[in-house]
This record gives sequence, C-alpha cells and structure tokens, in this order.
Amino acid sequence: MDLLEYQAKELFHQVGIPVLPSQPIAQLSELKHLHIRYPVVLKSQVHSGGRGRAGGIRFVQNTIDAVAAAQAIFSLPILGEYPEVILAEARYDTQKEFFLSILLDYQLQRPVLMGSAKGGIDVETLFKHMHKVILDQGFSPFYARRLAIKMGLEGSLIYRVSIILEKMYQLFIEKDLDLIEINPLAVSASGEVMALDGKITVNDMALSRHLDLLSFLGPKVDKTYSETSPETIVTTPPQKPRWLGSKEKGGNVGIIANGSGLTLTTWDLMINYKEPPVGAFIIEEKSSSKSLIKQLRIAIEKMLSLAEIQVILINIVGSDQISKLVSQTLIDYCQPLLVTSHSEERLPRPTGANSTHQRQITSPPESQPIQLVVRLATEDLQPIQASFANLPIHCLGDLNEAIKKTIALTQSSDTIKQS
Repeated sequence: MDLLEYQAKELFHQVGIPVLPSQPIAQLSELKHLHIRYPVVLKSQVHSGGRGRAGGIRFVQNTIDAVAAAQAIFSLPILGEYPEVILAEARYDTQKEFFLSILLDYQLQRPVLMGSAKGGIDVETLFKHMHKVILDQGFSPFYARRLAIKMGLEGSLIYRVSIILEKMYQLFIEKDLDLIEINPLAVSASGEVMALDGKITVNDMALSRHLDLLSFLGPKVDKTYSETSPETIVTTPPQKPRWLGSKEKGGNVGIIANGSGLTLTTWDLMINYKEPPVGAFIIEEKSSSKSLIKQLRIAIEKMLSLAEIQVILINIVGSDQISKLVSQTLIDYCQPLLVTSHSEERLPRPTGANSTHQRQITSPPESQPIQLVVRLATEDLQPIQASFANLPIHCLGDLNEAIKKTIALTQSSDTIKQS
C-alpha cells in the first residue's frame, strides 16, 4: 500500500521527523479557514511522481490565489490520477536538499540505506551522487553515520542526518514498511533539517498488524477487512507505469522494473558502468498479477516508440508465479520481435497461440532487432531461459550479470552503427 505525501508526513511526525505546518484540503471552501500563514505551497496528492513538472505544485500568496490554484490542481490528472486531497504547506527557506531512503532489498533479504547529497527533482544528478549502505547485522547508529559520511556530509550535518535515518528506520520496522523515502530533506541556512516530501510503501501482508493504517485507505481500495483475513484488503494501483526520464543524451538503454527502489538500484548500476539509461518505466510494486502484466505491456510498447532505444532491461522481482507470467507475456509479445531502430513503424509483430494473421517488419541488412535483457529473481530459471530460445531475449537471475549483458549488447549495437 503506497501512502500519499500527507499521510506519510503524519507518520513522520509520530516518530519525530521534522515536517512543516500543513493542512489537507478536500474542499475549496476549506482554504478560507486555513490554519497556516501565507505564503503557502499547494501540492497535488497523487501517487505518481513528477507533480512539479506537471503543474501539480503551486505557490500562492493569498486566499484568492489559493482558491484559483487549488481549483486548477483538482482538475489536473497526473498520469491519469486526479487528486482527492491537496496539501497546503508552509514555505521553507532551503539552502541544500538531500535524498534519503530505506528499502527492503528482496534479493539480499536485508534493508538498505540509500542517500544522495543532491536531492530534489533532478533525478539524473540525484542518481549520480547516490550511495548505499547494506544493514548486515541489524540497525546501528554506525550505519547511519557511515551513509552520511559517504554522502560527503560534514560537521553537524552528519549528526542531524544520522538522527533522521534512525527515526526513518524506527518507522520502517514498527510499521513493516517496504520503502520509506524523504526527497528532499531540506537544510536551512542555520543547518536545520526538514522533510519537505515523503513516500512510504507498507507491506500489504502486514496490514493486519497495523489497524491504524487502515484509515489511510482511499476510495480506490476495497475496505472489506477482518483480522483473520488480511488478504481481503485489495488495493487498486494505477494501471499505467510511471515514466522516469534522463536529461543526459547518448544512451540507448531503457529500463522497466517493478517498484521505485528496484528501478533506482538498476539505474544506479547502469550509471556505475558509464551507461546512463534513456529512461525507465516504473511498474507499481504492489500491483496484482493482472495489473503488472498490463503495465509491462504498456511499458514495452512505449519503449519501442523511442527511436534511441536499442536494449530494454527488464528487472522484475516477485514470486515464481509472477516470473512465469512475465516470461509468457514476453514470449507472446515478442515471438518474434522484428522491430529495428531504423524502422519508421516501430510496432511489435502480433502473436499468440490463436493468431492467424501476422505482419512482418522488414529490417535493413545493417540493422539489428531490439534486444531484451530480463532479470527474474526465481530459483527455477532454466525452463524460462529455454523458452526464450531463438528470441531476442536474454534471461538472467543475477542483476549484476544482467547489467553486464545489457552493456555488452549496447556496445555490439554501437559497433554495427559505426560499421
């Protein structure tokens, strides 16, 4: 279950993470009785990122401006989602912005601390300065200080950021979270820190232990619940994957992954190999099987529409059943995948067991089909690898090996272009 910003900040406040005075607004009339002083910032409360660029964050100086801005925000869909609540929040004089996160790495089966000294909306810069610390033996303040030092912090900031990380970890454990993120953690001229935005993902299977979180369930959730049957809580995430673009030119790799944390890790590894991606599609981490497959298809189609893409790296972590569904989807979708970087009509060949008509896309001799590198975290990988025989799909179980294979394919593609 993904919480909205104002809900995440309620939990931040409970453990002592500093947040600004704010007020959720569900009706325009509530702006006439605002409890915080102007100027304020109005923020669309949706689950997707990129609110600022989409026009979902606006600064206002008075009530008249606030009503007009709020009306525009309520009418603005961001990746298909309309806000039902707007957060009115006090302004903050920011000198620096950091990124902090704790996520549960399912491959390592351990929490991972992540931090960047360049937080904010410039994702490319944020990733270039990303550092991480794996919690090998449970949490200790040492790990928090270690991350702060790796981020390049000095003096009192080491202590203040370490305290924030400790409180984040407290919340991470107490509420059975999969992800807790502050971006940005702002620093004022006096050195005080403030969580200006937050994201929290709660493990759905743990909701039966946290009845207080049920109040956060919105209209897109079936609220049927019993203590003995937590599986009756059914969330309905957005049906479209979120796009994360890069400002850096020259890449030819697109990433598709489930969950922000996994996408961030994959992107970070690509940058470490000096291969910044063109962009990434983020599939909602808590999607149902049906929703995940639908989002995967949409993401692949959109990737194929980008002329610079030569290799698509798909990183999906889930159950063995999910891995089988993903592999079958790719087989149905890409058998064969005869789409090239030189084709004006970049459409997959329609396939399927019942297909009676198939359209071929002819490739020039010097071109090369788009390659797919698929990383699936499943123990029974060999049958899946065998099913991809004679297809432009390379399946691996280790993320680092998948990254290396992706790099090798991009270099091969570049060689063909140059020749």
